[in-house]
Amino acid sequence: MSNLEAVPEETICTEGAATDEIEFLVPREVPLGGPRAMPVRRTLPQKQRSLIGAWCFLDHYGPDLVPDSGGMKVPRHPHTGLATVSWLFTGKIAHRDSAGYEAIVRPGEVNLMIAGRGISHQEFSTPDTDILHGAQLWYALPDATRNMPPTFEHHAPDPVIGDGTELRVFIGSLAGSTSPVATRTPPLLGAEALLRAGARLELDLDPSFEHGILVDTGEISLDGMPLAVDHLHYLRTGRGRTVLQAGQTPARVLVLGGEPLGEQIVMWWNFVGRSHDEVVSYRAAWQAEIDAEPADPPGNGIYPDGVPYPRFGPYPEGYPDPLPAPALPNARLRPRA
Repeated sequence: MSNLEAVPEETICTEGAATDEIEFLVPREVPLGGPRAMPVRRTLPQKQRSLIGAWCFLDHYGPDLVPDSGGMKVPRHPHTGLATVSWLFTGKIAHRDSAGYEAIVRPGEVNLMIAGRGISHQEFSTPDTDILHGAQLWYALPDATRNMPPTFEHHAPDPVIGDGTELRVFIGSLAGSTSPVATRTPPLLGAEALLRAGARLELDLDPSFEHGILVDTGEISLDGMPLAVDHLHYLRTGRGRTVLQAGQTPARVLVLGGEPLGEQIVMWWNFVGRSHDEVVSYRAAWQAEIDAEPADPPGNGIYPDGVPYPRFGPYPEGYPDPLPAPALPNARLRPRA
C-alpha cells in the first residue's frame, strides 16, 4: 500500500494525549489514492512518535462498502528500506510486485513484502469483495538489511484459543505461538486478538519491547484503563504483563511491539532512508524508471550505492499506470528516531 501523500514529518499533526502508563495516538483520516478514494485512519507516524519498535506506519480501514467506494485501487508504486505487512479482517486484496510475486491477501493470513533496496507493487481489492476491512503496516529495516534484495512471505497462523478469546500471532511470538515469518529486523510482534463480551485476556509481554494496541472495534480496557476505538495506544518498555478486558460488546485489537530500532530514519512518501539526499536519489530513480522525469540510467547499470538498475524492478505491460512521486518539500527532510 502506498502512503500516497507526502507529508514532512514536522507537519504531521496529532491530538494525542498521555497518561503515566499509556500514550493515546489519535487517528487522522487520509484518502487512499486521492480525495475521492477509500478513506483510511492513520495512527503512525505521528509528530510525537515515529516508531514503535521498528513499526513506522499503520493504516486502519473499513468496514468499507466496496460497491459504494470502489474499494482499494492502488496502482504500482515504489518502496525502499522497509517491509509491508498486510492483515485483513474482511475481504480480499490482489497483490503483484516487481520481484515476481503474486498473492491474494485473505483474512487471518499475513502477507509480508520486504522492499529492501527497492521494489514496486500494486494492490487492488478483488472483484468478489463487498466489504474491505483491515490494516496495513510498515516496519523500517535496520541498516544491516535495508539494502537486501526484495522478498515476500505468506503465513496463516493457527489461533490460540482461550476462554472467550482468540489470538493469532502473525509476526514474532506471544502466548506460546511463534510466527515462522523472517522479518530481517530486530525482534517484532504483530498479533490480532478477538474477545467475546466480558472476556479477559492476560498476556505476558517482552519487557524489552515497546508496544502499541490498536482497537478495531468494541469496548475494551487495558489494565483497567478504557481504550478508544481506532486509536493506537503506546506502552513504554518495561511492561512484562498486561490484561485486556472486553466490556459489554465483543472486541478486536491488534497488538504490536518490538525492540526499539535504535537508529534514526528519514521517511518520506513510500521511502525509508537515512538521509535527505538518499530519499532524493530514490525519488529521482523512480521518476526516471517510469519516465515521469526522464534521465539517463546509471553507468554500467549500477546505481552509486551498488543497487542494480532498475532499482524498482521490471514490470509487465498491461497493468494500470504507475503512480508518480509527489514533489519534495522545500525544507530538508529530518531524521527521526
